[in-house]
Amino acid sequence: MGFFDKFKKKKDDLTSELENYKSDSAKSSEDDNIQQSLDEMSAARKILKEIYDETSVNCVTMELTDAKPSIFESKLGGMGYIPHDGNFPQDSKGNQLRLLAQIKCSDISLEDFPKQGLLQFWILNNDLSGADFENNTKQDSFRIVYHKNIDNSVTEEEVKSKFSRNEFDDDDMMPVTGEYGVTFTADTDFMSDNDYKFNKIFCDKYNKLNSPKTISTMYNVECDLDEIEEYTTGSEKAFGHKIGGYPGFTQYDPRDEGDTHDFLLLQLDSDFDDDDDKIMWGDSGICNFFISREKLKNLDFSDVLYNWDCC
Repeated sequence: MGFFDKFKKKKDDLTSELENYKSDSAKSSEDDNIQQSLDEMSAARKILKEIYDETSVNCVTMELTDAKPSIFESKLGGMGYIPHDGNFPQDSKGNQLRLLAQIKCSDISLEDFPKQGLLQFWILNNDLSGADFENNTKQDSFRIVYHKNIDNSVTEEEVKSKFSRNEFDDDDMMPVTGEYGVTFTADTDFMSDNDYKFNKIFCDKYNKLNSPKTISTMYNVECDLDEIEEYTTGSEKAFGHKIGGYPGFTQYDPRDEGDTHDFLLLQLDSDFDDDDDKIMWGDSGICNFFISREKLKNLDFSDVLYNWDCC
């Protein structure tokens, strides 16, 4: 073998070693990434399980029925109870509000929720469904009314006689189409990433795990959270009709740090199928009413946050 042949062989050997080194390095890097992803997944699963356990609370879920409820029963839409000396709530322009929901409080077994009477949610049937997104606690185009004592001598015909058409009645913009009965089921709920408090709780727990990095948002975790049961279950349970528990949003939580509206007074989701739209908030959205638990205990419904959003 000549000098140049020996040189070429040596060069080929070095090239082969370099390629093997690169291949081994790439495989090692890939293995490290897989291990990191597994570690991240394990950490995220542990944190989500802790949040599941620590935030679990009682709630009541709701289902619509085709029953024709009376003015003394729980219902969505239709005519609500109004005492002999009362009238339909009105906005500042004199437009009567329309009944969104009426809850017979004895149907609900939740701590701090009223034990008797009727809790009513009235909204203006305009294009914003009575919401004021710049001042979402101003009860002008929506109203929360609590009747502690019910006079059973009131008739639906009497209530109907107090009805006066407003400027929006011909536009068919009420989110609830028709009138429905409601059934209630006791359930449990836990916080999902829909709730504004979730991200801080998750990050604080992650940053205490002695991880080589710290995060400021849960989306810095390098794994697919959708593969974790607690995450997907929490996201699914956030939606639907309910009282109590934790909210769902198609956009974002309108509350922020320091907000005192910590109890979900009512959540109504869009409810529809191919043939029938029972409830529709914009483009398949969702509606939430929030109140301070302390004010709920005191039956003070003067400060309620009303919000709805859609896709």
